[in-house]
Amino acid sequence: MPILYTTKASATGGRAGRAVSVDGVLDVTLTVPKELGGDGARGTNPEQLFAAGYSACFLGALKFVAGKEKVKISEETTVTATVGIGPREDGTGFGIEVSLSVNIPDVDRETGEKLVAAAHIVCPYSHAMRTATEVSATLA
Repeated sequence: MPILYTTKASATGGRAGRAVSVDGVLDVTLTVPKELGGDGARGTNPEQLFAAGYSACFLGALKFVAGKEKVKISEETTVTATVGIGPREDGTGFGIEVSLSVNIPDVDRETGEKLVAAAHIVCPYSHAMRTATEVSATLA
C-alpha cells in the first residue's frame, strides 16, 4: 500500500498526562474519566480522541462516496461516533466498542443507507476495526 500521508503523536503520563502531535498542532491534556477511576478533571481521553478522529474520517469517506455517486450532501451532515471501553471477557485487558450514527439532511433514506454502507467500506478507520489491522509495537 503506498502511504500518502504520515504523522506522529506522542503521549506522556498515560491517561493522565499530555498528548502532542509532531507539528504541535494537537496539544491536549489527558485526564482519566470518573468512570475509569479518575477525578474527572477537565481534559480529554483516548476514547474521545478516537471518536473525534473516526467521525471526521467517516464523514470524509461519506463525502468521497457521495461525490463518486454524484449525490450532493449538505454541509450540515454529521457523523457521531460513540466509543465505549471496558474489560475484555477473557480478563487480559480492555476492549472498545464503537458505533456510528450518520445524519444526512435532504437525502432520502434509501440513498443515505447506500452512501453509509459504501463509506463504511472506504473509511480506513472502519476497515481497521473490521479487519483487526495488525499494529507493530516495538521498544525504541
